[in-house]
Amino acid sequence: MIPFENSWPYDIVMNDLYVQSCPFCASDNVLIPLRVKEIPDIQHGKKKLLVFPCCHNKVTIVDMDNDYMLADEPLRNRKQG
Repeated sequence: MIPFENSWPYDIVMNDLYVQSCPFCASDNVLIPLRVKEIPDIQHGKKKLLVFPCCHNKVTIVDMDNDYMLADEPLRNRKQG
């Protein structure tokens, strides 16, 4: 079973990937340094280090679907700030 606390929603807007809020610092509408063409590689098992540009926190993305990215650590229920 996929741990829900390790998932985070994302959106694709004009071939750019955004998260509505950063799971670490709660910044709004963060453009993340991931490309749409990288999604199939991640879905087939390639891990991707994601550094959030707003606060420079790092997380490893281990899987993605059309709406959510899955990390190797919990992203939900973090203390903000």
